[in-house]
Amino acid sequence: MMSNLIYKEDSYKIIGKCIEVHNNLGAGFLEIVYKDALEWEFKNAGIPYEREKEYKVNYKGIILPHKFYADFVVFDKVILEVKAVFELSDKFVAQAINYLKISSNKLALLVNFGELRLNYKRIVM
Repeated sequence: MMSNLIYKEDSYKIIGKCIEVHNNLGAGFLEIVYKDALEWEFKNAGIPYEREKEYKVNYKGIILPHKFYADFVVFDKVILEVKAVFELSDKFVAQAINYLKISSNKLALLVNFGELRLNYKRIVM
């Protein structure tokens, strides 16, 4: 049911900005262009975000030398992963799940700007 969606209002605002960017740019740009446009939209709307937020990977009590960077963390709780690919594949979903595990966030939005219509998936932990 729609009423049980985690972070429903925040997700709605984030996806709204993604749709705005896609409506203006369309498909075909590199991810970085969509990220720059999203950053502009978030700033303009007063939506709190961190871009390329760094997370350390804890493996059996040690911190691994390689970190991962979430494209955006919005409202300090929603991971936003931006893609510009032909179609979203399971490997991107797996990546988002791993990001949720490491970050202890509960929701990731995987958004693909590479299709004719904006496509996105909600991944909940």
